[in-house]
Amino acid sequence: MIDALFGSKTRVKLLHLFLNNPGKSFYVREITRLIDEQINSVRRELSNMMTVGIITSDTSENRLYYEVNQRYEHYVPMRAIFADQPTKATRVSSGSEDWQPIIATIPGVRIVIAAGVLVTGSASKVDLLVVGTPAVSKLKSAVKSVERFEGRELTYSTLSYDEFYYRLSVRDKFITEILNSSHRIVVDTDNVLKGQK
Repeated sequence: MIDALFGSKTRVKLLHLFLNNPGKSFYVREITRLIDEQINSVRRELSNMMTVGIITSDTSENRLYYEVNQRYEHYVPMRAIFADQPTKATRVSSGSEDWQPIIATIPGVRIVIAAGVLVTGSASKVDLLVVGTPAVSKLKSAVKSVERFEGRELTYSTLSYDEFYYRLSVRDKFITEILNSSHRIVVDTDNVLKGQK
């Protein structure tokens, strides 16, 4: 039945493969072996999926590799349909289930701004901006937890408080692009960003 909904058995198999392996890339012959489909139909569907934007391609070692585009606008609902493990989109929300305390409680964090794929309508290439002096291992662990919660990889950046404050004061392009796009202030211990969205 899902084959009829999505147009072809090959496309469904490809979506299942890519959405269950975010961050992993495959080349065409490898894909044909993994999903047990003919190379011509695989190539045709890969081309269709590239046009839509759900997968991307990159060349490495004279091979063309394909990977799911985790920044695709419908990535989360598609993953909810095709992924073997439940994602945020498939969980029943209890109202208290949220990733923000995971980041907010890291010692040394003074400002956290969510943007990019974490905020609807954001055009930022950075999903999380963390300002302060958090322990690197704790921050990486927290980001991994947020990625599991969101069901996708995140792009994050860290700045010291002094560097952030300076960049904010000179209207640095990196900071301005994040703040001018849709964003959410998760932590602001000193109310530096008071009045921002």
